[in-house]
Amino acid sequence: MAQQEDVFKKIVSHCKEYGFVFPSSDIYDGLGAVYDYGQNGVELKNNIKQYWWQSMVLLHDNIVGIDAAIFMHPTTWKASGHVDAFNDPLIDNRDSKKRYRADVLIEEQMTKYEDKIQKEIEKAQKRFGDKFDEAQFRATNARVLENQQKYDNLHQRYQEVMNAPGGIDLEGMKQIILDEEIVCPISGTRNWTDVRQFNLMFKTEMGSTADGASTIYLRPETAQGIFVNYLNVQKTGRMKLPFGIAQIGKAFRNEIVARQFIFRMREFEQMEMQFFIQPGTELDWFAKWKETRMKWHQNLGFGAENYRFHDHDKLAHYANAATDIEFHMPFGFKEVEGIHSRTNFDLSQHAKYSGKKIEYFDPETNESYTPYVIETSIGVDRMFLSIMCHSYEEQQLPDGQTRTVLHLPAALAPVKLAVFPLTKKDGMPEKAQEIINDLRFHFNCKYEEKDQIGKRYRRMDAIGCPYCVTVDQQTLEDNTVTLRDRDTMEQKRVAISDLRSIIEDKVSITSLLKKLL
Repeated sequence: MAQQEDVFKKIVSHCKEYGFVFPSSDIYDGLGAVYDYGQNGVELKNNIKQYWWQSMVLLHDNIVGIDAAIFMHPTTWKASGHVDAFNDPLIDNRDSKKRYRADVLIEEQMTKYEDKIQKEIEKAQKRFGDKFDEAQFRATNARVLENQQKYDNLHQRYQEVMNAPGGIDLEGMKQIILDEEIVCPISGTRNWTDVRQFNLMFKTEMGSTADGASTIYLRPETAQGIFVNYLNVQKTGRMKLPFGIAQIGKAFRNEIVARQFIFRMREFEQMEMQFFIQPGTELDWFAKWKETRMKWHQNLGFGAENYRFHDHDKLAHYANAATDIEFHMPFGFKEVEGIHSRTNFDLSQHAKYSGKKIEYFDPETNESYTPYVIETSIGVDRMFLSIMCHSYEEQQLPDGQTRTVLHLPAALAPVKLAVFPLTKKDGMPEKAQEIINDLRFHFNCKYEEKDQIGKRYRRMDAIGCPYCVTVDQQTLEDNTVTLRDRDTMEQKRVAISDLRSIIEDKVSITSLLKKLL
């Protein structure tokens, strides 16, 4: 685990050094859990968003997009339940003065039991080799059984306090923390305060005077902007069920415990799609969207073993099914996307609070009803982080040197092609610029002439550029260049006229989308 933490620190450092992610307001020592995307980060982020948007809107005839405002009428958040129920259970350690989410402390304790079981299994696998029977080992090994019992007991108690009548049982939650002897990671003590609720929405005021101003909120999710526009889109687009509305936008949560770099931030971006369906069909559509979304993730080539579904034990009050797609980060499997069957809760609530009729007239059944909804929701920043974590490698080369390389999917890479003149004379810079001027309309190109060719290759490896071209004396004679592949480091001589056909399909978003069909 310590080794993985070191890798994660290197990734965070790499993000800053190579223009991917900077601490916000860096010259003022930053602002907690707020980050800015640099010149390479914004390109990667935009490519991720384009991959998602086109997979939703371009590949589906019945999904359209919107861009709703961040500010919404304050009653929106009363109707959605965020004003009354959008809370985190928090607990303080009196010695370290640090604040923690109580539910996260308990979940981490459960993970520790799981890790202990996994270590026993891994030791036994090494010991017995091909003869190892995991199922039998789990059923008979004393240490595994002991930790499984602890996990099961804790899991049951946790579900009871989280699903208590009238909301989370805060006293019961604190008692679990005390009984499990969970300590503060900073002070190492168990000197805990009571658990209390904290609303995560940012408030501000709209209006020119304090007396005349009304309290509004920065949206904590983008979904409600879709729900309040359901009727507008359905009527103007003459949409028939089933159909979806997609949106990419910023959301804001006043996270008290924000950590793990851009994994949990106070200002973040979401890619959400709400799919409106006939009541009674929701579990079938839920299963279909689970499959579709997992395929989208695995299409990036990071290996199926790095993804898993995590079905929710505790369902939100509006849901009848929910799962997360988790990705294997350096700090464990963590959620990157949520898929939820939200029933008709949101549309019904907005109909109730607005006094407007929000229904769908089904011409096939000749009846009106409130549609049910399947939601798919990705955190763009978490997606960005998962890609960076999987792509980062410190590679030992045959000559004894080390290179740091980002094996980014070519279609997502910030720069697709770097063009180097071997020297700054004899017309090579002009020829290199000529190549860029021809190809820049098709994909993002970068010109580099500083330092030796080897150093230039290393810089491009570090930002994940999949292809480099070197212009040399032979180029001036026969219009061929050396094309270098980032991952294999192989070099081959190709005609300038063939560069676009060789590179374009491999670096286009279209190349990813075709694999989804």
